Amino acid sequence: MAGNRQSPLDLLLVAGLVILTDIFILVPALSGSFLRTIFGLLLVLFLPGYALIGALLPAKKDIDGIERALLSLGLSIAVVPLMGLGMNYTDWGIREVPVLTGLSIFTIFMCGAAYYRRRQLPEAEAFEVPVKASISALKTDLLGETRGENRSGADRAISMLLVISILASLGSLAYVIGNPREGEAFTEFYILGPDRIAENYPTNYTLGDSGTVVVGITNHEYRTVDYTMEIRLENRSLPLPENQKYVNLDRDVSWKEPVTFTPPFEGKNMKLEFLLFNETEKSVPYRNVHLWINVTKEV
Repeated sequence: MAGNRQSPLDLLLVAGLVILTDIFILVPALSGSFLRTIFGLLLVLFLPGYALIGALLPAKKDIDGIERALLSLGLSIAVVPLMGLGMNYTDWGIREVPVLTGLSIFTIFMCGAAYYRRRQLPEAEAFEVPVKASISALKTDLLGETRGENRSGADRAISMLLVISILASLGSLAYVIGNPREGEAFTEFYILGPDRIAENYPTNYTLGDSGTVVVGITNHEYRTVDYTMEIRLENRSLPLPENQKYVNLDRDVSWKEPVTFTPPFEGKNMKLEFLLFNETEKSVPYRNVHLWINVTKEV
């Protein structure tokens, strides 16, 4: 009967891994662990596709285990960029927490759909991962108890060596992933037009009018950095709110905000500079961008 059916261990494992990934990414005390990287790779490269395949193909006869695993990888690689593309056109943008939230909700929802579709099939036809059978086969192989016959010590030693080699390889992979070599340290600093695209910058003003551009900063310095931003018109500083003048960013975090300024004097082809200073050098700009603007008197 349906009430006596075993719980889908594979779907429970997928949902559990999603929750663990969320914990290791969102909890500051755990976010520095190499497990964060491993769980993150699983969430990006495998779990969404596996859950989606489970919902689309719930029966054993649909595809075998190897095909299911390969399709899980391929579908994950397809789903994640599409989700990122969609988020790029929302107010959330492609940032860590929104992407994590979207992938987590999608994967758990697909797990629920896969569970529902399997329940509609007879138990013998619904796909399941034969965990107990696999463990039993592994124990039999390692202990040499194959169909009542004892395997030789050499066979058992080879099997043990193979298992140890696989575990060692996985451990080495985990270490390499968790301790990547740091690339070049740098900071992105850019300005966008009012529509948040790299065009339609306000360049013509009437004296007394204000202009707005979107300023973006992304920290790729592999550490937390205290930035100081300054706007200068013809080398004359313009006022900025404190929360825009001083920006603190953790590693791999972005800041993108509209910045409003008012040119205080008239002139043609004047250089409007946006300067970014880091915490180690306060006199020389670390990054800078500029616009050429015209300011005229009101007629």
